[in-house]
Amino acid sequence: MHVHPNAARNELVGFSEGVLRVRVAAPPVKGKANKELIAFLARKLGLSKGDLTILRGHTSRHKLISIAGLTREELNQRLSSG
Repeated sequence: MHVHPNAARNELVGFSEGVLRVRVAAPPVKGKANKELIAFLARKLGLSKGDLTILRGHTSRHKLISIAGLTREELNQRLSSG
């Protein structure tokens, strides 16, 4: 996943070269962008924030996120409809 902080609004940009691109409105200061990213993705996917975990990339724009409770097919369906 590639995250663009300080955007005008939260939005899913789409996939580019197999990487999901997301814009978040929060600044990359003291974990604000990470918290906003998790909250935004949880809303979009219909999951609780506890179901999403940043595994790698806490201080980077490139992140690896674990999503519990969804199959890959369900994830793709929810992302494409959202």
